Amino acid sequence: MSHESFSTGTTTATSDGQRARPIRLILSDVDGVMTGGELYYDTLGVNLKQFHVRDGMGIKVWQRSGCEFGIVSSRIHSGVRLRAKELGIKHVLQGVDPKLPAVVHLLETLGVAPEETAYVGDDLPDLPVMEHVALAVAPADASTDVIAAADWVMQARGGQGVLRELIERLMRATSTWEQHALS
Repeated sequence: MSHESFSTGTTTATSDGQRARPIRLILSDVDGVMTGGELYYDTLGVNLKQFHVRDGMGIKVWQRSGCEFGIVSSRIHSGVRLRAKELGIKHVLQGVDPKLPAVVHLLETLGVAPEETAYVGDDLPDLPVMEHVALAVAPADASTDVIAAADWVMQARGGQGVLRELIERLMRATSTWEQHALS
């Protein structure tokens, strides 16, 4: 796959619209996408995660537009469940390794085709899912192999608004951002 960087030029806008139109489900990894990928432990061994508020707003706007959002992580963390609840994310798959069988099952359960799905990942465990869906997306600081496999590479780094950038790009390409974000 060849990746496209964000551009406001006519060519990219046209291809963005063609890629964005069928997408109705975004699935995302957590560590390295929704967070910066660093693992912080306090003195009691409790792992802490930091999420970007703009990603949360983007997810809410995406869901407000009638589309679905889900989380797919090979790790299990109570903070992920809390953040998902706060944002109204219904599809939270944690502790799944490999990820692809769980994603295939979720798509079947939701009645969503791979051609209607985008996946955001940053490292090797994400590659099989990225190869299975219509739109493979990577943060700017994803691993070399993931960047090579991505259709779109975002300008934002993991934990720095990657999901907001993706959602805004998809919705602006289909002229739905203003309707749902500014209402």
